[in-house]
Parts: sequence; structure tokens; C-alpha cells
Amino acid sequence: MSEVPQNRNYLSSHEWAMPEDDHVVVGITEFAASELGELVYIELPEIGSEVHFDQQFGEIESVKAVSALNSPLNGTVVEINSALVESQEAISETPYDDGWMMKIKPAEDSAMDQLLSPQDYESQLSE
Repeated sequence: MSEVPQNRNYLSSHEWAMPEDDHVVVGITEFAASELGELVYIELPEIGSEVHFDQQFGEIESVKAVSALNSPLNGTVVEINSALVESQEAISETPYDDGWMMKIKPAEDSAMDQLLSPQDYESQLSE
């Protein structure tokens, strides 16, 4: 089974959110990365754009499929991992570290309380 870090929360669609200082780092889980297989393209939002809980913020393309990327919270994009546009390897190799996708300044009603705990996400994976 894929590793599920305990220091972040999850969307059922396999995105993670990890609070860090005054923003939240977002990416996809190891499970999602392994399901996608070989990645060929990623589209990330522009800095300053608004993202909304459980709504699409970008997409990721593998040799198998194109998948929507959904935001685990409401907020404003303050940074994107532009290295991923050139090469998506970090998503496959270290999805919880170098494979992060964006950093968000959470809105007051961030909806973070609606995310799955690590335990609930692990339960979802084992179903």
C-alpha cells in the first residue's frame, strides 16, 4: 500500500494539503501518481488565481489519461512549482516532497475542515 504521510489531510480524489507557515502546500498522493503512470504534461494555475474546495485547478496528463487536479481548499495561489512544467518526474518519484504543485494562502472559509484525515484516506485506499 502507498505511504500516507500523517502530517497532511486529503481529498477523496487523491490530492493532499499540508499547512506550512501561513500557507498550505498542495500536491497529489503517491497512490494517484502510481495510478497515473508515466507523466507527460501538467497544467498549473497562475499565481494570484483563486482556487476553490473540490474544484479543478489544473490537469495532469500521463501516457494513459488526462486527469483533473482538484483543490483541497479555498484560497489564492501564491506560488507554483514551475519545475514540474519542464519535468513531471518529481511527482512520480517524491510526490510528498519535490512533487508539490502549488502553495495557497487559505481563504477565511478554507474548507480544510472538510478534508479526510490520514486515517480516513488510508481506509478509502484499502476499500
